[in-house]
Amino acid sequence: MNSEDELVKLLNKIDGKGYGSYKKLKGSYEIGEYQLYIDYVQGDPYASPSRFKIRLTQLKAGFLIELFETETRKIALEDFLTRKFSEEAKKIAKGDRGSGKSGMIAVTDFGQAVLRRTSCEINGDFVEVTFVVGLPAGGRTPLSKIQGKEMIFNEITKIAENSLYYDNLEKDKVIKHVETVEDAEFIRGKLEEENLVAFVANNSILPRESGIGDKPMDPGEAVAFESPKSLEVSFDAPNRGEIKGMGIPEGVTLIVGGGYHGKSTLLNAIAQSVYNHVPADGREFVLTNPNAVVIRAEDGRFVENCDISPFIANVPSGLDTSSFSTEDASGSTSQAANITEALEVGAQLLLIDEDTSATNLMIRDERMQELVAKEEEPITPLIDKIGQLYEEKGVSSILVMGGSGDYFDVADNVIQMKNYIPKDVTDQAKEIAEKFESKRKREGGSEFKEIKNRKPVPNSIDPRKKSGKVKIKARGTDTIQFGYKNIDLSKIHQITERPQVRSIGDILFYAAKNIFDGDTTIAEGMEKIEKMMQEKGIHKFTPYKAGNYASPRKYEISAALNRLRSLSCK
Repeated sequence: MNSEDELVKLLNKIDGKGYGSYKKLKGSYEIGEYQLYIDYVQGDPYASPSRFKIRLTQLKAGFLIELFETETRKIALEDFLTRKFSEEAKKIAKGDRGSGKSGMIAVTDFGQAVLRRTSCEINGDFVEVTFVVGLPAGGRTPLSKIQGKEMIFNEITKIAENSLYYDNLEKDKVIKHVETVEDAEFIRGKLEEENLVAFVANNSILPRESGIGDKPMDPGEAVAFESPKSLEVSFDAPNRGEIKGMGIPEGVTLIVGGGYHGKSTLLNAIAQSVYNHVPADGREFVLTNPNAVVIRAEDGRFVENCDISPFIANVPSGLDTSSFSTEDASGSTSQAANITEALEVGAQLLLIDEDTSATNLMIRDERMQELVAKEEEPITPLIDKIGQLYEEKGVSSILVMGGSGDYFDVADNVIQMKNYIPKDVTDQAKEIAEKFESKRKREGGSEFKEIKNRKPVPNSIDPRKKSGKVKIKARGTDTIQFGYKNIDLSKIHQITERPQVRSIGDILFYAAKNIFDGDTTIAEGMEKIEKMMQEKGIHKFTPYKAGNYASPRKYEISAALNRLRSLSCK
């Protein structure tokens, strides 16, 4: 490891020369109590910024081992330190030290979820943060003698001082962050034991600040959640003690109510709560079965060799819908594919909003059945399959439903949202179903049938261009550029931040080279990926070590694979 004096000499020597001379900085240095690693140096001030790591031994950092002794606590503490480093960087880094990205000091982007990330690592030996730096330059001439030194020896070390020493942190906030995540994970682990698929704690704040943001609405403006007594359950969390709230049982649950009363808000909170959230998010004690998947219609999506026959069969053209492929799916076929693809990789809970669904896949009422005979209608609506899914496969569903009371016949529970407060109206719904008996006929047979497993052809998952160069790039949370193809993720509701998208692209390429061999099914591949991620970390899949990756679920990885338009499956 190089000394601080050697780094000073290099910065003096580089100043005023060509930008490429910054490459000489690559290496590791002792700077006071820190170890600084410069892993990658950008090619010019407008290129992707340089990758740095800063490490502090635990002898100096002083974090109590109980704060990171379990995997859940470790992820929570690393999340806290990532956020703290980012906060300090925004306060301390001057920025604007020349052209392009000169002066930038930043850690990864993140949202409200607490995820396994590559931005921070803590263990019994050290604490380390990976971040990016825009090395200063005027045009393409290094400004290293003054500006570079100020960044490295003043700004970076001050940021580290404020965020990596336990004694310099607000300890009550650190402890609360770790204990909140631990309590949430404890409750999630109890859901199956209590025959629940979701839990929403009393006093949760579910509405978000805006329709496109993830931060909570001001608690003074939002209605706090309050469980109906008939659905109220409690958990004795290890740190906070008793936490009461609404438990949503396994089976088929409807969320009903008038427009703008909070139906979709509740469903969205449940959908995003497959992840833990930071304290004061409002959803920190909203917990969902981790195998929950949002299902919607997705006109125009690519579908490859998918078994949609439980919902669509006997097409007049004679098309085999147990091996259905299309470049341009309709609303009903795309939603049917989304369901069967989720089931293929192990979904245990489907989350469906009537507003984003294909009407003809959701319901066919008695009048339409009378006019159009079943033998002339290839679509079997979800209403006739949703009960079979639970009875035969143990797959529960939560549906937002505002327009079809026919679903009362198949619902186990009905929750009405009124001014953002839930009411248990199951008994009333059943009485109404008896009073106004539906005359629609059940369609689609007495069984759901088994879903066929698909085996990807490895060379159909290829991000290389003609030159042989691999091109994988996350474009926001909506798109992955994968070679010549763009994978459209805009309708994948449970991707919560861009670092997950970065991971997904690299995971797909790794899987094509190392997991999918023509005989491995998508389900088997996703299980292997998930296990490897837990045991070996995200960097097992990435081409180099960087701090801007976060752990995705297998459901979003497989969803991206299914939308890759070059995909071929057996």
